Amino acid sequence: MPITANDTSRKSWLEVPENSDFPIQNIPFGVFLTKENVVTVGTRIGDYAIDLGALQQLNYFEGIDLTDDMFMQDTLNDFISDGKKTWRLVRNRIADIFDENNPQLRDSTKHRDIVIFKIEDVEMQLPVLIGDYTDFYSSKEHATNVGKMFRDPENALLPNWLHIPVGYHGRSSTIVPSGIPVHRPMGQTLPAGEKYPVFGPSRLVDFELETAFITTDVNVMGENIPTYEAEDYIFGMVLLNDWSARDIQKWEYVPLGPFLAKNFATSISPWIVTMDALEPFRTKGPKQDPSPLPYLQTKGKKAFDIHLEVSLKPEDQEETVISRSNFKYLYWSMSQQLAHHTSNGCRVNSGDMMGSGTISGPTPDSFGSMLELTWGGKNPLKLNDGSERKFIEDNDTVIIRGFCENAEVRIGFGEVCSQLLPPFIRP
Repeated sequence: MPITANDTSRKSWLEVPENSDFPIQNIPFGVFLTKENVVTVGTRIGDYAIDLGALQQLNYFEGIDLTDDMFMQDTLNDFISDGKKTWRLVRNRIADIFDENNPQLRDSTKHRDIVIFKIEDVEMQLPVLIGDYTDFYSSKEHATNVGKMFRDPENALLPNWLHIPVGYHGRSSTIVPSGIPVHRPMGQTLPAGEKYPVFGPSRLVDFELETAFITTDVNVMGENIPTYEAEDYIFGMVLLNDWSARDIQKWEYVPLGPFLAKNFATSISPWIVTMDALEPFRTKGPKQDPSPLPYLQTKGKKAFDIHLEVSLKPEDQEETVISRSNFKYLYWSMSQQLAHHTSNGCRVNSGDMMGSGTISGPTPDSFGSMLELTWGGKNPLKLNDGSERKFIEDNDTVIIRGFCENAEVRIGFGEVCSQLLPPFIRP
């Protein structure tokens, strides 16, 4: 089935600002709350949020086999479970509805008033009910930098890293959409030179520049999925900030890895950009040496050219861009991650989320965490207001943005923007 929604000659009758992340060729999916306190599944074109539940009730999806309440729910899980054919049919139909040459909705003031909202008049929600969250560790540059800081600089990568997409099971209960503030976590740390730990606020709170992909139902328990099928089960992608407490992490991670240092908060962008929308931006990933085992081998372009940017904004001050990276730097692709995840028969369900791991590039200005950008705090960052940062301070806001762009179209994710608040104090 052709992806007609990607036609770059298409224009919308809705106004789309120049360099918008959300032209008619994007058509992401999300969930929002209207001023009337109605929660609905929606999409976005330009600076307008579009109520897909209302569109369905008005029969704009006639001819597409959808359950009667498909878009009148508070998550995208059921829609995602319907699979790639349905996603593509719906996205193509939305593109047709908002095409400048289609008068059906354009010329119906009554219907437009029910369907279309200004983006500032809606409140974005978590787009899916996330049953399980896995975070990978797939940037060779990031893993090397961390290895140099905390282990042997001559042998920065652990022996298994070049053979498997390393990952760990995260905590879905503390995943929040952009705009929700995060409290500085409390935890155990071991002060320098001491034998015994103390309990208190983390002093080394960090961001991690990541993306994540959302799956449909992938397999039954015991079944593995080959790399060449894996993308059929990936609905789309979001931006992700995996908040981290480096001092808590340092004390707790041996022998079983990250725990409380990572599960206190994970922030994601609210619009899921589909793999169909990202199709024009395929590219080759890094050369893998040694060659992976046969079950992890892939052919063709499995990476995507997604520009990523991180800004840090102190309270009441302007933001400073502190990192520019790119998704294409990831050593292990999403196909390999999902194939490895199911290689032992682990079941993956609709709405599960898989984080990429920190996406660091090859140069210091492309590193994806404060840990790397300041090299453990040894080289503080200078911000536009003249202040310096080794790690994230209370009331700082971290903003992650991402987009793809070629000569014909720009497809973006918007942003994931979150403020770090002081530790939570019980009243």
